[in-house]
Amino acid sequence: MDTCYRNDSGTTCFLYSQDHQNVGLTGREPLVFLPAPFSNEPPTGKVHLKQCEQMTLARRQKRLCRREPGLAETLRESVRLSLLECRYQFRNERWNCSLDGRGSLLKRGFKETAFLLAVSSAALSHALAKACSSGRMERCTCDDSPGIQHREAWQWGVCGDNLKYSTKFLKKFLGQKRVSKDLRAQIDSHNINVGIRAVKSGLKTTCKCHGVSGSCAVRTCWKQLSPFHDTGRLLKFRYDTALRVLSVTNAATGETELAGPRRHGQSHRSTDLVFLEDSPSFCRPSRYSPGTAGRSCAKDTSCQSLCCGRGYNTAMHLTTLSCHCQVRWCCHVECQTCVREEEVYTCKNT
Repeated sequence: MDTCYRNDSGTTCFLYSQDHQNVGLTGREPLVFLPAPFSNEPPTGKVHLKQCEQMTLARRQKRLCRREPGLAETLRESVRLSLLECRYQFRNERWNCSLDGRGSLLKRGFKETAFLLAVSSAALSHALAKACSSGRMERCTCDDSPGIQHREAWQWGVCGDNLKYSTKFLKKFLGQKRVSKDLRAQIDSHNINVGIRAVKSGLKTTCKCHGVSGSCAVRTCWKQLSPFHDTGRLLKFRYDTALRVLSVTNAATGETELAGPRRHGQSHRSTDLVFLEDSPSFCRPSRYSPGTAGRSCAKDTSCQSLCCGRGYNTAMHLTTLSCHCQVRWCCHVECQTCVREEEVYTCKNT
């Protein structure tokens, strides 16, 4: 199933595979991926070409995919990353990153749409950089631009994550070139770049010292990305502090710009997620989500908000777990099986 909308920059599409394991990523030119389930075969030769053909991509993007044998699997990995992180960050929210209603939601200018664009572009940027450093991409390798003074004093003996290449490739893949006059296209492009910047902010220089008696006469250093969970946590904060914007015309240049409530002397920053319209409550089933009925909640922290004032049901569940474990000589652990009774809370339907 695919969903598309049109704006001045062309058509933006999102595609979901039959196994519902994919999250769409949009750009300012047509971009649709991913396809039906992949084969477990290595992405080489005809297998790689077949994977590229399975994706609904623009002609230019298919050419890039065919030229880079590791790209198809990297796209797949980025989708897995973004989906899992989105679900984790919103596990206690009314909208929990459900795939139900995703197509309708992506056509709107909600905060949730902004987060999806940012986490998708962040995941692709992260996955590309990791693929370079792990040798899964043929056209890139380790990071070669540490950007540190006195570079000659450093020895880059470990393969660093190549974020410089991944960012350049990602913008080429998405086709982000000219500035569109279309408000929705501007917002989408801005939120995509927020995701890329979130990954960049987590890039750190990691070093190891080598020398006699622990001296640091020689250091081996490399660039390393933070775990993607850190990026997801940052983007969730950006979601919580997102700004609503509108379109205004710059009197000096005549160009259309985004404007919102002024904060710290400016309407919005390059790191802020922005949106166009208020989100629905997500309490009841709608075209955007399945609602919160039947969702598990925590009695003291999330039930009141998650259940939207409808109350919650309480049930007793029996769970089994290992207990009273002991180490037996030499390398064997013996455990008993214990049964524990737990209260489980779920939101009521009405």
